[in-house]
Amino acid sequence: MIGFLACLSAALAIGAGAFGAHGVADPKAVEWLRTGGLYQLIHAVAAIAIMGVARGAAALLLVGAAIFALTLYAMALGAPKWLGAITPIGGTLMILGWLWAAWSFYRT
Repeated sequence: MIGFLACLSAALAIGAGAFGAHGVADPKAVEWLRTGGLYQLIHAVAAIAIMGVARGAAALLLVGAAIFALTLYAMALGAPKWLGAITPIGGTLMILGWLWAAWSFYRT
């Protein structure tokens, strides 16, 4: 399931980046789509790479990236800017996922 979700996440990230590059005029929205897409894509690939050794950490990377990116995507599409206060929760979860992965690799 993690691999499936990671692949869907990567596809969404590519779509968001393409939309930001070709379908949005507002510079701030372009930045949000680019940043969200980059972080989401990196963490989707990372989740696939580590899911055999650190399955829980891989899941946490995907959840964190989803929260981070989706709040940015929503704001780029016109959602209220207060969603920006939720974005750091995703970033924190990504950091925790990387720390969990580091611990998992250290133990093996």
